[in-house]
Amino acid sequence: MPTVARFSIAPVRSLGLEHPAEIDLTEAGVVEDRRFYVTDGAYRLIDRLVVPSLVQIAAHIDPSATRLRLSFPDGTTIDEEVVLGAPTETVVHKRTVAGHLVEGPWVAALSDFCGFAVRLIRCDRIGGTRNAHPATLITVGSLDLLAHHLGTGSVDGRRFRMLIELEGGAAHEEDSWIGGQIGLGEAILRISAAVPRCAITTQDPDTGDRDLDTLRTIIAYRGLTDDRDIDFGVYGEVEQAGVIRLGDEVEVLPEAPRAATG
Repeated sequence: MPTVARFSIAPVRSLGLEHPAEIDLTEAGVVEDRRFYVTDGAYRLIDRLVVPSLVQIAAHIDPSATRLRLSFPDGTTIDEEVVLGAPTETVVHKRTVAGHLVEGPWVAALSDFCGFAVRLIRCDRIGGTRNAHPATLITVGSLDLLAHHLGTGSVDGRRFRMLIELEGGAAHEEDSWIGGQIGLGEAILRISAAVPRCAITTQDPDTGDRDLDTLRTIIAYRGLTDDRDIDFGVYGEVEQAGVIRLGDEVEVLPEAPRAATG
């Protein structure tokens, strides 16, 4: 069965990823994942579709999200305690996200990097800007098949920014788990649906430069779902929270017995 090869979390949405050796997966997700995000002055989300080079900024927070470190590609590092300002609500992909403005030197540095004034916001709740799907999974087999269709040696899974990458699985094996449950480490996940992809997957995960035509390639060999979605990888809902570590093996769990009728 597939085993965990890599975890990827983004303490600040759209900025660089971190790859811990283990995660503590709660029902709302990993506490350090997507806890902060960036908007413009009108509170519109700034992500890598707007500023692709945001991925070049490394970010780290503590589990309580009270200290934030940003490291910029020019060598500048800002590592300080978080000071919160006014409360705010932001619409992020049709979801209303409650948070607080972050005050301090990160805002000016991010504004200089983006080339326009931005705001930095800390989400009030664990799970950040999402309100469902606390886990995402993809197999290296799926990435290898995509690389074959792209005609390239390999595809770095970081461009898909999935929480959990699994090695040892067949291409798109994760799709066969939809509607069922898997055990992974101490956690149990219900695999609820496929993940629709966006243009960020076409960007190099180190630079943000557009370098692979992932979307058209996925459409070419997989087609569209419901005539609109470009699916790659799956969502996981947390049925049982727990720690997952590198090397943990997927256990496909049997379906619960159905109650007798009649």
